[in-house]
Amino acid sequence: MLELFPRGFRVERRAANGIALNVCYDATPSPARPSLLLLHGFPQTHAMWHKVAERLRARFALVIPDLRGYGDSDKPVGPPDHSAYSKRTMALDVLTLMRELGYEEFFVCGHDRGGRVAHRLALDHPQTVRKLVLLDISPTLTMYEGTSMEFARRYYHWFFLIQPAPLPERLIEAAPTFYLRTKLGGWGSEGLAPFDARALEEYERCFANPAAIHAMCEDYRAAATLDLEHDRADAARRIDCPLHVLWGTRGVVERLFSPLEDWQAKCSYEVTGHALPTGHYIAEERPDLLVDELEAFFALP
Repeated sequence: MLELFPRGFRVERRAANGIALNVCYDATPSPARPSLLLLHGFPQTHAMWHKVAERLRARFALVIPDLRGYGDSDKPVGPPDHSAYSKRTMALDVLTLMRELGYEEFFVCGHDRGGRVAHRLALDHPQTVRKLVLLDISPTLTMYEGTSMEFARRYYHWFFLIQPAPLPERLIEAAPTFYLRTKLGGWGSEGLAPFDARALEEYERCFANPAAIHAMCEDYRAAATLDLEHDRADAARRIDCPLHVLWGTRGVVERLFSPLEDWQAKCSYEVTGHALPTGHYIAEERPDLLVDELEAFFALP
């Protein structure tokens, strides 16, 4: 796994919020660089950031964990209320990790599920998030409440993975590599071509673990239940830091939602952002464009 990242990055498991998170971080001391937390999405791991790590490390101290339930992080069995995988719990995981590494405030960029964790982190712990970038999502509640036939067809996994255990788990376990490759190839703009063979092998290794499959289902079950309760209870609260939103021109978010308007309704700052010429996997389809966006946004006063 280390060979995906430049020399000087370390991968290890760290205690965080009662579990252990697998985390890749830049171990080269440089107090002048601000810290940047990168959060991956489904069905991937921290490996999704490997194409942007070299350039970003020049300006940021990078912390790149596997979310709870993903990669080589712990995968607790989900309780009946799915609280072990609520975005509130997962946000506390990464906050605890950052504090354990010595960072009290930091920049955050989250893709897909990681973006939803980042959203909750910014709401629950606003003093820690200096600036936030979200990749290819609109708010969870907005997307569920805007469900149409086309959305249900294109994002069928939102409704499949939330079915009671063990139905989706057993079906995916029957052919995990086939399911993973189908999801990755279907959401990008060029099939599987943008994915480095080593990263794809890592995704396959981690995804084939039955505990990971259960955890990912629990992530989505929480999103459709407890997370929505939290979002509705916090309807009047706003993200209280600068927010930049990016999404792919060839993706479902571009086709069916209005990301700038959707996030402006959730943020007290003026939201910036635009679409990029990609599908869902911006960091692997056009890493050069993403790094340009992150460097420019985080450099702003």
